[in-house]
Amino acid sequence: MLSYQHAYHAGNLADLHKHALLAVALDYLTRKDKPLSYLETHAGRGLYDLTAPEAQKTQEAAQGIARATAEGWLPDDHPLIRALTAIRALRGDSAYPGSPLIAGHFLRFEDRAHLAELHPAECQALRRVAGFATIHQQDGFQMAQAVCPPEPRRGLLLIDPSYEVKTDYTAIPRQIGLIARKWNVGVIALWYPILTDHRHLGMTAQLTSDFPEALLSEVAFPPARPGHSMIGSGMIVLNPPWGLADHARQLEAMLRDRA
Repeated sequence: MLSYQHAYHAGNLADLHKHALLAVALDYLTRKDKPLSYLETHAGRGLYDLTAPEAQKTQEAAQGIARATAEGWLPDDHPLIRALTAIRALRGDSAYPGSPLIAGHFLRFEDRAHLAELHPAECQALRRVAGFATIHQQDGFQMAQAVCPPEPRRGLLLIDPSYEVKTDYTAIPRQIGLIARKWNVGVIALWYPILTDHRHLGMTAQLTSDFPEALLSEVAFPPARPGHSMIGSGMIVLNPPWGLADHARQLEAMLRDRA
């Protein structure tokens, strides 16, 4: 349950899809002069070094963020590129921010953040880089259930599990249903991998049935290496901010043409 290490996968095509949508949503939400809450259930370490042995072993970032920035897939004023540029100015050119630091780039003094990470070493690393947030070393869904509805009530929750446990696919719709009933105004974003066996289909069918107005965004791409089972990335967003659906369609087309 605690074996997953995102350092092997940071900056891959799935991260590009997920983080581009997250950055656009937070950029929009923070334009309004009202405080918000940012919650994350599976935060990881928050910051990754793309020259580290883990990233070099898989070379997934080379197919994702490295190629995207070298070839200009996203414009310089895209929220994700703005966040990446600012963080690399502080952390170095090989840095890649996880979702906590992408969120931290957009959050303001009056905003509040709660980040959960169960893995002890990952949580310790997260504490070193995410001083803007309250860090919870506990199960992310337990944190979300305890904190929701947060104060301030405006805000976004990112759910980004490792899906190491197959029962996640059946448990997540119930967890989201409970959270949504407590926090009906929250933007709730779920990322999931698209694998060769398409085990996500039951989960997405349940969620789109329960929340028919949710945004569904999926992109397909080749496996990172022979035998690798991930062939795409998906996001479901409840209460999507204005304009996010249009951006999702543009992002899907861009990745379809280049991946």
